[in-house]
Amino acid sequence: MEAIEDFGRKLKELRKEAGLTQKQLADRLWLKKSTVSYYEQSVHYPSPEIIVKLAGIFHVTTDYLLGIEQKKQTIDVTDLTDEDIELLENAVKILSRKNCPD
Repeated sequence: MEAIEDFGRKLKELRKEAGLTQKQLADRLWLKKSTVSYYEQSVHYPSPEIIVKLAGIFHVTTDYLLGIEQKKQTIDVTDLTDEDIELLENAVKILSRKNCPD
């Protein structure tokens, strides 16, 4: 049950950080406000489809929402070219080596 409670807490935190009310989030998901409230209270758990939608809305991974990973930062590369994405990946590798030397 801990993962479900953690999900509800994370959802509420992300919603508030985004400046959304439960009603506004519910409207974006085509759900009732009470459903979002139930998710946040850990009374109900969302379907995989809703989890994917939530990850997109809050720009986090589904693994973060599910408590599998602790980092919530992601980079949205939707409008970048393949070349731009490759540059970013290389920059991440360089920074990782700099910050975590062998």
